[in-house]
Amino acid sequence: MFDPEIAGGKGFSGVNGLANPPNGELPRVAGATPKPYIARLYLQHDFGFGAETERQQSDLNQLAGSRPMTRYSVYAGRFSLTDFFDNNDYSHDPRTQFEAWAVMYNGAWDYAADTRGYTWGLVQEFHTRNWSLRYGIAAEPKIANGSQFDRRLFRDHGQQAELERRYSIRRRGGAIRFMPYWNRAQAGNYGEALRLAQQTGTAPSVVATRKVGTLKYGLGINVQQAISPDVGVFARLGWNDGKTESFAFTAIDRLASGGVQVKGTRWRRKDDVAATSFTASGISAVHAQYLARGGLDFLIGDGALLYQPEYVWESYYSARLAPGFYASLDAQRDANPAYNHARGPVMIYSIRLHIALALKPWQPQ
Repeated sequence: MFDPEIAGGKGFSGVNGLANPPNGELPRVAGATPKPYIARLYLQHDFGFGAETERQQSDLNQLAGSRPMTRYSVYAGRFSLTDFFDNNDYSHDPRTQFEAWAVMYNGAWDYAADTRGYTWGLVQEFHTRNWSLRYGIAAEPKIANGSQFDRRLFRDHGQQAELERRYSIRRRGGAIRFMPYWNRAQAGNYGEALRLAQQTGTAPSVVATRKVGTLKYGLGINVQQAISPDVGVFARLGWNDGKTESFAFTAIDRLASGGVQVKGTRWRRKDDVAATSFTASGISAVHAQYLARGGLDFLIGDGALLYQPEYVWESYYSARLAPGFYASLDAQRDANPAYNHARGPVMIYSIRLHIALALKPWQPQ
């Protein structure tokens, strides 16, 4: 798989000031000028067991064809861990679905990635008709949300496992996924930063406490369920230890999110989609104390913190204007931005255009 990309853009305030930033297509890059880069470059191989196969539809990073139903698969190279973990049919792609970071993926999962969300690593998966088991190990950035990777892979890396169970209730498909993760990185500790600040009489800095091999761990639960052919619901729960520096994704230690998606069949717009979601994000007590005393994370920091969970309500409507051409209206209401009850609420509106062209494979005459 080889997937080069060209992307540009820069978020307001450098994508700082919210624990749950509003646009998953805007990483915290230094400039807005479009630049080419390699998003994915990996090898994939399936080891099949038995004669039963399943049909695979053409999609992003996926060619149409058949694969063994029972298989052991290996992926090695450059990719995003979200290509393989924490999938959800109703909330996983900011280009076509929900845009907020902690809705598209589990915001409490501090997954190994560079600034753009990619890494180098190895993923293994055992897949059957009704369940899958995955394990991945990948490189961590040198610094929080950095663009260069830590090469001390035997000490610093991100690991995650996921058990997925697929089922049907009255012929309506559903799935539940359990995903523990544990990272080691050159990261800091909020408690140590507070103790050091008390000794020196300065504002706490988690950067000053960074050590090679610092452990961070957490757990995510991900559920989806079809209610009818046109209606589906989803939910995610997330938790991490809350002691270790927010390092690669969001500044979230506790997460609860859920939503519903409705296709436009009932109003004779079968390719349109309307959806709404609610996300509650929180942090640990020591993390909140660190911020209240003037500490900074790579995304947030407020010395006048009046702590409350951050709440984001997001709704969108995606309309098919022509074959392969979609336009979306998205609205988000963010209460207690960066966990500060003294700030906000903030309303964020966006218009999204999406073009997807299906090219027929060339065949020799």
